[in-house]
Amino acid sequence: MSNQQWLSRSLAAVWHPCTQMKRHERFPLVPIASAEGAWLTDFDGKRYLDAISSWWVNLLGHGHPRIKAAITRQLDSLEHVMLAGFTHRPAVELAERLGALTGLGHAFFGSDGASATEIALKMSFHAWKNLGRVEKNRFISLENSYHGETVGALAVTDVPLFSATYAPLVRQGLRVPTPDARGAAPGETAADVAQRAARALEACLDANADSVAALILEPLVQGAAGMAMYHPDYLRAARALCDRYDVHLIADEIAVGFGRSGTLFACEQAGIRPDFLCLSKGITGGFLPLSCVLTRDEIYRSFYSDDIRHAFLHSHSYTGNPLACAAALAVLDTLQDEDIIAVNRERSARFGALLAPLAAHGAVRHFRQQGMIWAFDVDTPRGDFAQAYFAAMLERGCLVRPIGTTVYFMPPYCLKDEEMAMLGDAALDALDALGRDAAGSAPQPALP
Repeated sequence: MSNQQWLSRSLAAVWHPCTQMKRHERFPLVPIASAEGAWLTDFDGKRYLDAISSWWVNLLGHGHPRIKAAITRQLDSLEHVMLAGFTHRPAVELAERLGALTGLGHAFFGSDGASATEIALKMSFHAWKNLGRVEKNRFISLENSYHGETVGALAVTDVPLFSATYAPLVRQGLRVPTPDARGAAPGETAADVAQRAARALEACLDANADSVAALILEPLVQGAAGMAMYHPDYLRAARALCDRYDVHLIADEIAVGFGRSGTLFACEQAGIRPDFLCLSKGITGGFLPLSCVLTRDEIYRSFYSDDIRHAFLHSHSYTGNPLACAAALAVLDTLQDEDIIAVNRERSARFGALLAPLAAHGAVRHFRQQGMIWAFDVDTPRGDFAQAYFAAMLERGCLVRPIGTTVYFMPPYCLKDEEMAMLGDAALDALDALGRDAAGSAPQPALP
């Protein structure tokens, strides 16, 4: 069947996520038939470079042979069993591995990133409740934060496009200023911005700590905020302040974990350990849905009781699915055996040099990089920039998904130098093409 046939069938049957479906009257869906490495191929044979790892999940490349083999082996023995009252090898081994890598204790498995956020928020509140601190039931998050779109997660998500509609359903938390380095005043460094934001956090905690269960943040990079990058000093300050004011620290590494930030986990760059660590996206290399929350043994022990009401009564039908856990173990094996983090440091330096012409473009502002993430803001009068640039890059054989006027690249780790050079050239050409048509159209909401 052709692209057009699959497009028609999809529009007739599938409600696509984060999409105003009426837009597809003007911007057709792209039906994908297959994928390999960094490339997607449609039903008409056109290829697209997956520069955003299919929403940040495809860590090592599409169709990675080691992950495929691990899933196939697991299929021969056990595809699924409930994790309530039962256990199995992949879940045990994955929990052990993640605990050893993070220094945190028991792993609680979920289904996706928003699930991990919900688990961590509920677990933090319930831990304080079990300790008799029922008043500690609010959460602090950063301005422009994104932690998911389920109702609990929306309470700590500061993206009005996602949260405003559902405000009557959400118990609003506290917001503190972002340490986004783009907010530097003249003469300020990224570290100065981090310290300024930390002082605001201190003031918030000083006034509210008795009622606050936890601070939740995205370490080093706030993804949906437009890849807002900040200095690790803020993480060090946040850890110290949470300790001083007796508040949990939740690190949402759903997007930046497993090497995206330049280290296995972003918190390592600040030398801190959170009370809760949320993981998902790249954990299975983009093959299967899985999330995980790890926490300190002391918090686990606060639930350990003869009273069922002290138990963490939260579950997902596919919690700790053996196939997903087997995929995650293969990802960890590959990261370790191929020394991917070290290889990525060299790769990212080369890629940065290849993108130098893009960074120097007259419309580019705040070109920035954190590990295997690159981003830049575009000075443009176009109200429809995100959609127009998305379409222009598809025409040039590249998948990117701008956030407002921010363009970012978060490619699979298998990307080759010549593929990054092609991506940079396409990005430059698309910028120039849109610049020549600066009239634009009415403002449109950002693509998430």
